[in-house]
Amino acid sequence: MSGKTMSGKTIATCTWRALGWDGDDTCRLARVDQGWLLIGHARFRDDLGYAALDYTLRCDHDWHTISADVAGLHGDLEVRIRITHGPEGWILNGAVQPDVDAADDIDLSFTPATNLMPLRRLRASGHFDIRLRAAWLRYPQAVLHPLDQTYGVLKEAGEISYASAQTGFATTLEVDETGFVTLYPGLWQGEVTHAA
Repeated sequence: MSGKTMSGKTIATCTWRALGWDGDDTCRLARVDQGWLLIGHARFRDDLGYAALDYTLRCDHDWHTISADVAGLHGDLEVRIRITHGPEGWILNGAVQPDVDAADDIDLSFTPATNLMPLRRLRASGHFDIRLRAAWLRYPQAVLHPLDQTYGVLKEAGEISYASAQTGFATTLEVDETGFVTLYPGLWQGEVTHAA
């Protein structure tokens, strides 16, 4: 891929800090000829040690995930994950993931960046809620699990209800106009810088 295709025109950048553990994440949203690009850098510490993970997500013009790459180091381990989505379904490092055939999006468990795609589709739809299945990478596992999610528009501007069936988790997200989550209660707090 050429540098122009990979860089695109920056729309906004979000920087998050983890709430309750040692971690931060920075993600840039860019428009490219084929759709959208998210380029992020997650840094955190957990039971496996320090993690420095870089991720790239490619989406079509309608915010559907085409592919995701995660690379970096976690403790002493080198991380290389390649996820693609197409007519053959979801494929992770060359292996078909049949449990997530019906998934609309990718959800990378270590970053709030992947909430952006369904939030952008919710805004574009004009509806008050959106229900979807995500292909959930429960990192550090290298397998995709189904994650049924609901996002709903609340009366307060910038507030979105979120619920996940498999985890039983529900909360109210604060969301920037770009679709980046700026408050994921108990998990992440972020600040968005809009491109000039």
